[in-house]
Amino acid sequence: MPLDSEADRLVRVVALKNALDHGGKAQLDAVMSKLLGSRPDLRFLIKGLIPDIKAQVAVVNVMPLAEQKALLEELAPGELEAKKHVELKSPLPPLEGAVVGKVVTRFPPEPNGYPHIGHAKAAIIDEEYARMYEGRLILRFDDTNPLKEKLEYYEAIAEGLEWLGVKPDLVKNTSDDIALLHDYGRKLVESGGAYVCTCSQDKMRGLRAKGLPCECRGDGTDIINRLGRLFAGSYVQNEAIIRFRGDMADQNTAMRDPALFRIIEGDHPKIGGKVRIWPTYDFAAPIEDSLDGVTHAMRTKEYELRNALYFAILDRLGLRKPAMIEFSRLEFEGMPVSKRKIRPLIDSETIKSWDDPRLPTLSAFKRRGFVPEAIRKFVLSLGLTLAETKPPFEALEAFNRKIIDPKCMRLYFVRDPVEIHVQGAKMLNVTLKNHPTDASFGNRKVNVSDTLFIASDDARNLKEGDELRLIELCNIKVTDVDKQDGKVRSVWAVPGGDEIRQSMPKVQWIAKDDIVEFQVMIPKALYVGGEYNPDSLEVASGGVESFAAALAPGTQVQFVRFGFCRIDRSKTAILTHR
Repeated sequence: MPLDSEADRLVRVVALKNALDHGGKAQLDAVMSKLLGSRPDLRFLIKGLIPDIKAQVAVVNVMPLAEQKALLEELAPGELEAKKHVELKSPLPPLEGAVVGKVVTRFPPEPNGYPHIGHAKAAIIDEEYARMYEGRLILRFDDTNPLKEKLEYYEAIAEGLEWLGVKPDLVKNTSDDIALLHDYGRKLVESGGAYVCTCSQDKMRGLRAKGLPCECRGDGTDIINRLGRLFAGSYVQNEAIIRFRGDMADQNTAMRDPALFRIIEGDHPKIGGKVRIWPTYDFAAPIEDSLDGVTHAMRTKEYELRNALYFAILDRLGLRKPAMIEFSRLEFEGMPVSKRKIRPLIDSETIKSWDDPRLPTLSAFKRRGFVPEAIRKFVLSLGLTLAETKPPFEALEAFNRKIIDPKCMRLYFVRDPVEIHVQGAKMLNVTLKNHPTDASFGNRKVNVSDTLFIASDDARNLKEGDELRLIELCNIKVTDVDKQDGKVRSVWAVPGGDEIRQSMPKVQWIAKDDIVEFQVMIPKALYVGGEYNPDSLEVASGGVESFAAALAPGTQVQFVRFGFCRIDRSKTAILTHR
């Protein structure tokens, strides 16, 4: 099977660019991969196309470099300059066929929940490419299912993007174009590219599984009559839908007459109850992308099988086709982004809100103490890989730690406090640094008597004769340890020497007259082995210095030897990470 003219040109452009990246010799596997990334509709034809692709690559590989550059400039004007421009500005790879000043990308979330880390990856990549090529980014709310969408979610998505620093050049809703989408739906049916189906869902499910057509597929005036009745309101919900006329025997099941329009009874959050016939994402996305001028449509690899439908709809309607770029979705182990797993926890109030620190939502990351710069750097570090692997959460923590570390005061929190009596100690007024190296953070003054507290973990293994360093205060030597049922209840000590030895334990402490009850929420894996983890939120109870207890919500601190935390509310913080 020969390549069509568009694919033929694309193969030559890809081969030329690959050759210029590799000293004049294009690599066949790389060329084929790029071709399928831009033309996924060829995926099931690739075996028959390989001879033509090999021939094109062979022709390119015998050209001198100067000829390769000249031909690339002829086939894709501005590509060499754009490639040079992009390589200087971003860690992401160049876009195929992109021209500086003409690239349009879009981020199309459905307003059916709060934005999560997966949305962040898509939005950041979409914006990054738009800025790389001095183009435009469209935020388009894919709001075509009134039963699931709420005004609250539109606002949450907009707020999440603002927090991330993602600034779209245009904001619109798919529902804005509902009349236009209806017109294209009618046109597709009238031209024979789709049909109105009145079969039950169970019946169609069985037929699609067997690769068999239904009787509604037949040609004739009845299809047009059903179309008129559908838009006139003669059918009720689930009684009739519009299906794409695909190939019921296609190995790609997404092409087996998928639904394009359905009846949904319910008020839409933006336009009320004026509309009953709503397009699916499969229909709306390609139409909107084409009409909005999108040049490069990016979406996660889970849509891979639906790309053929995307391009087939545009072909049948004679509409311009954007290039399609795929990348793997982003989620972390134990922190699924699927609303199927999150929403039941919200609905049952197992989790009280969308910003619960165990969730992967952007509001949860913000509340927990992650900063948007860290998320952006982390996302860009992943690139456009298609590998379905879950990156370690520690990688995101590392980016965040590097950014917040210089900005956090060092304060003391003691978990499960144990009282220490230092016999013979004098009353002291101690000045403690709020940051070990940055004087701009100031100091705090603490009155210290002969009684103070340390964390139970530090007291657990103490015995008579042990010496330890109370950080920024003094050395003490243990004289007695009171234990009950194996647990340390109190410790007696005397002042030690002045030498700070490397082997000496160094522990945080809080003066008896300065301690305030406090707790730190510690988020853990929300799901373990595919099941909700009831122990996913640990609470560490203890005490902090009065200085820390008076900090405003939102303040980020590092509790020494415990971890980075964000003050959440009075007497409560959330552990960001260690």
